[in-house]
Amino acid sequence: MRKSSVLFPDWAYKPAWSPGSRQVQLWHFLLELLGRGEGGAIGWGGEWGEFVIRDPERLARLWGERKGKPHMNYDKLSRALRYYYNKRILHKTKGKRFTYKFNFSKLILVNYPGYLVELTGNVCEVFPWHCRLTQN
Repeated sequence: MRKSSVLFPDWAYKPAWSPGSRQVQLWHFLLELLGRGEGGAIGWGGEWGEFVIRDPERLARLWGERKGKPHMNYDKLSRALRYYYNKRILHKTKGKRFTYKFNFSKLILVNYPGYLVELTGNVCEVFPWHCRLTQN
């Protein structure tokens, strides 16, 4: 396993903007941006797993560049986000515009079968990058 603050297996890590990276999933792309601090377009919110889209059109443009789809806009990106609601990977935070929340336990269990993640009582031990970003 790669030495990182995020607990994903090696195969989950693709170099950013690598050839063949068009196959990346939107949820993975969002985590990638959040992990490297793409503060202009997206950032962590108040609660654990909550993130805010600060510049919807910029985020859509970044996603379009990554996927090789120059006509990407926020309407199309938000449709893709809504697809994750039924899968319970993330949900919209009620009463907060452009705010969503990841369901990390579902995300890991569904997308990384057989990969054991021990969740301790201390969230910051499991996802220290999130705690570091939200405490600022």
